[in-house]
Amino acid sequence: MKRPTPVAVKLAARSIGESVATWRKLYGITSQELADRASVSRTTLSRLENGDPSVSFETFLRVCRGLGVLDGIPEAVDPYETDLGRIRADQALPQRVRKPK
Repeated sequence: MKRPTPVAVKLAARSIGESVATWRKLYGITSQELADRASVSRTTLSRLENGDPSVSFETFLRVCRGLGVLDGIPEAVDPYETDLGRIRADQALPQRVRKPK
């Protein structure tokens, strides 16, 4: 049985999709042109732009590459770009995190 998608995930997917569509329009390219650049179908690109959270992570990254914004994605999720990450940057992180018994 498939688990329901949390509302926060749906909202994030919608926001990301809107951003992808905005980038595409700013560059003045059609959805078919971007789909071709990303090696995905126009239907799949449309699903991403419409906020479908089931679109694969690889597809998202391919589209970002097609838009020329792929380099910004790793930085956007880099923990050392956050206050907490900078505070803990000099601390050794554990290989695994386990809950105490």
